[in-house]
Parts: sequence; structure tokens; C-alpha cells
Amino acid sequence: MESQIGEEAEHQGVIPDKRYFKIGEVCEIAGVKQHVLRYWESEFKQLIRPQRASSKQRLYRRVDVENILTIKKLLKEDGFTIPGAKKLFAGRKGSELKGQPEKSKKDVTALLAGLKSELLAIRQILQDE
Repeated sequence: MESQIGEEAEHQGVIPDKRYFKIGEVCEIAGVKQHVLRYWESEFKQLIRPQRASSKQRLYRRVDVENILTIKKLLKEDGFTIPGAKKLFAGRKGSELKGQPEKSKKDVTALLAGLKSELLAIRQILQDE
């Protein structure tokens, strides 16, 4: 039953109502493997900062999970490279997305989707010439 919840969360991007998440739970929610998550953690230090339990296990907060889902969308769906995503967050000082209400993140996502479609249209025009 618990794995079904994880699978549903993975497909819907739903974050359960909890305070802390273990790395395995975050991987299920985001649909990525642990080594990928640890790599993103090293690349996006300002956005993903898990706390450590006394057992040295990573404990991710809800804001960390939200940032991970945003990073995944940028890299996997929107076609950003890691340096490109870093520049995007650096331009927004990183903390602007972090901790903001979900509506603001959706606004940024919509803006990025619009920019992407405009760039794709420009690329098509250039290819037709």
C-alpha cells in the first residue's frame, strides 16, 4: 500500500503533508535515483540543503522537495542544462523561488514555458530561411 502512494506521488508530483522526507521518499516523489539527487544537491547548494539526522541520514524539508521538482522540470522537461539552470537561479538570487508560495513558482514556470515556445518559434523561422 505504501509503495502505491509513492508511485502515485511520483506520477503526480504530489508532496505528502510531512515535515521531513528521507532520501528514498524524495526519490520516489521526484522520480529520480539517489545518486542523481545527491549530484543535484552538490550543484544547487543554495536550493537543496537537507538537514542531517543524528544517524547522519539526509532529511529534506518540503521546500527542498519543491526545489528538486522545479530543478527536475527545468532539466528534464524544459531542456535546460545544469549551468543554464544555475544561471536562472543565480539571476533570481536563488532565494526568490525558495520559500515562496506555490503560486509564484507556477508564475515562473509559466513564464519559462512562454519563453521556451518563443525561442522554438524563432529557431523554426531561422531554419526555414
